[in-house]
Amino acid sequence: MKKSLLAMVLTSLTAMSYADEVQIKTEQLTDNLHVLFGQGGNIAASVGDDGIYIIDDQFAKLSDKIKQTISNLKPGSAEFVINTHHHGDHTGGNENFANAGSHVIAHDNVHKRLVEKHGEDSKYVPVLSFSHNMSLHFNNEHAKIMHFAHAHTDGDAVVFFNKANVVHMGDIYFNLGGLPFVDVESGGSVDGVLAAVEAVISHTDEQTKIIPGHGPVSNQKELKQYHQLVTQAKEIMLTAMKGGASEEAVVAAKPLSVLNLQYSGWLPEERVTKLFYQSLSQKPHHH
Repeated sequence: MKKSLLAMVLTSLTAMSYADEVQIKTEQLTDNLHVLFGQGGNIAASVGDDGIYIIDDQFAKLSDKIKQTISNLKPGSAEFVINTHHHGDHTGGNENFANAGSHVIAHDNVHKRLVEKHGEDSKYVPVLSFSHNMSLHFNNEHAKIMHFAHAHTDGDAVVFFNKANVVHMGDIYFNLGGLPFVDVESGGSVDGVLAAVEAVISHTDEQTKIIPGHGPVSNQKELKQYHQLVTQAKEIMLTAMKGGASEEAVVAAKPLSVLNLQYSGWLPEERVTKLFYQSLSQKPHHH
């Protein structure tokens, strides 16, 4: 008993000190828009005459730090939280922000998945959900929240700030020099990622600032390079899959190694290869 209690205390202490170690850095993009980098998905904060709202909220243990960082920009609490998709490193703070008065907005499928995970009555669950797109008329901006089907997940939302010429893409765009995490189990697909990236490219210009889900703030030129990279990876995989080669055989052949990319620990080359294989061997999704 004693030992396990001590272990529990130590675990929660390390979790706390871990949260202490995370620094929230802020980058100002325009008069009204800031990006917050902490641990997990990049947060955009709109701060203006009407108040504050944020896109994504990282992990629960960071909520106080995130709130503090935002209130340094402008006193008050976030009116809205938009979730770009359901993953915990983007929605982990939902409950804390909802308890502080925020209204969480997300795609219908994010609502569905968070209900499955947390239950109907949970504060983690969005109170506003949409099917295709919606607009948020707030802080002298008409932010257009657009759904792209079966991209990173089945519930992705991209937020376009037209006046500011800024876009938040969530995890459709991993700006880490490598390939995206295609969450096939959550309805994601390689083709959907490519279609969404193409759409964003066509809705932006050379001046647009593009906020990825992970990595530094980017631009249209780099997004085009990312599109080329994902397209190339798709073609390499399709060639490796020709003639009905099994998933095991394709993974063993390491077809993506020719790209010479860096991979992160949680998303090694083998996992990317498997997910691309699974996605590209599926029947196309009907929207």
